[in-house]
Amino acid sequence: MATRWWRWLRCYFSGPAARSSGPGCGDRAGPPGPRATSDGRTTQMPYFNLVKNLTSAFPNVHSISWFHHKTPSVCCCSKTQSGEKYTDPFKLGWRDLKGLYEDIRKELLISTTELKEMSEYYFDGKGKAFRPIIVVLMARACNIHHNNSRDMQASQRSIALIAEMIHTASLVHDDVIDDASSRRGKHTVNKIWGEKKSSTFILVHFPVLEVLGLQDSWDQEKKEAVLAGDLILSAASIALARIGNTTVISILTQVIEDLVRGEFLQLGSKENENERFAHYLEKTFKKTASLIANSCKAVSVLGCPDPVVHEIAYQYGKNVGIAFQLIDDVLDFTSCSDQMGKPTSADLKLGLATGPVLFACQQFPEMNAMIMRRFSLPGDVDRARQYVLQSDGVQQTTYLAQRYCHEAVREISKLRQSPERDALIQLSEIVLARDK
Repeated sequence: MATRWWRWLRCYFSGPAARSSGPGCGDRAGPPGPRATSDGRTTQMPYFNLVKNLTSAFPNVHSISWFHHKTPSVCCCSKTQSGEKYTDPFKLGWRDLKGLYEDIRKELLISTTELKEMSEYYFDGKGKAFRPIIVVLMARACNIHHNNSRDMQASQRSIALIAEMIHTASLVHDDVIDDASSRRGKHTVNKIWGEKKSSTFILVHFPVLEVLGLQDSWDQEKKEAVLAGDLILSAASIALARIGNTTVISILTQVIEDLVRGEFLQLGSKENENERFAHYLEKTFKKTASLIANSCKAVSVLGCPDPVVHEIAYQYGKNVGIAFQLIDDVLDFTSCSDQMGKPTSADLKLGLATGPVLFACQQFPEMNAMIMRRFSLPGDVDRARQYVLQSDGVQQTTYLAQRYCHEAVREISKLRQSPERDALIQLSEIVLARDK
């Protein structure tokens, strides 16, 4: 049974060619691979039903870890076919990102001193700049693939700035909603300037506040929040408009919609265990992976007319983005606050059931009740954490992240060989190995 399940999983992640020719695959029906809609857009979460389909088809197999130690480990290779080591992706990417944060601050043309300080607070150069690095590497990889161009367009670099601005605005938003006290090893904006003032950065408007029950306390600040609430986002939108490409504008505005919908998804849960995991993966895509996937697609559109390349860029960004968040959810249980630069076990305290929790629930069904009440009773958070650590939920989530990275490598390997393409492959390995 384990062998049969493994073959299905392997075929599923290996794409149509492997499904039709790989050993043991044959024409067996399985979860569908990525699909494009009639307007050329891909369905955003082709892997939603992975756990759902596998669990329903094999009811006696309760978890990926059931066969985890009986199957080959999945990792991203760290050498090219020629045997040469990959270039450090961050060093390679920063060649195009010199002055990144200075350029972002120039986009934030703000006359009010306090508002200026708030908006520039996280643009201090101390973040990982993970998203801009991916964007500029993807831009160069696509340019080389298309016509062997060694140049990067100014508009492609602008996408890197815009991606970092959207990401940072979403962090401020999350910190206000979650009442977080620290981020990147320092106090959050809402703790320094106060919740009402920092709420001027929220990307979602009052329907979300009503769901959260916060609309009354913020009514007096409503006008200021509406006018100044999208400050960083509006600066990013202006920069995006200057690029002047309607396709790219459409691609990146999808990110904003996904961020808002992802926040709504995070507010809810599902009683059915299989639907719960699909819900979690959809939320993960919308809140984290959509920005990376669509930013990669945007630079590919600017540098190459081939829709096949656009899809490769999108799929790479999507898979790496989901893997990044899966590892982030693992680190919430395995890392310490000093390493992360923010409190750990934060998701449980917020009532959120992430990958490690959902996998642990398969071994400890008593967690179902805690998940549905969002760990709201005294002792729920501590008990849930102990269940996760006693289970193999962390290992299963890590394994799932490995599979997504493997798929990302498979996609990006379709491009012509270049230092930037190889750096993107190496970046997927860094995603899996990071400890903060």
